[in-house]
Amino acid sequence: MLDRTKVEEVINKVRPMLQRDGGDVELVEVTEDNVVKVKLTGACGSCPMSLMTLKGGIEAFLKQNIPEVKAVEAV
Repeated sequence: MLDRTKVEEVINKVRPMLQRDGGDVELVEVTEDNVVKVKLTGACGSCPMSLMTLKGGIEAFLKQNIPEVKAVEAV
């Protein structure tokens, strides 16, 4: 299982990019099968591009830094 602290550290690196656009992301859960569940908040919560931000931004960045990550899902 992934180390939650390590996942949080990587999310903290991507967080400033989201905050510049008035959004944010919070880590909700890291599942036993290495799926990271996050909640997009602020402007990201209602943005029509949030799925692209989630998959193309957050998921790609997490997988690049932690290859064990299988997927990132919004909850």
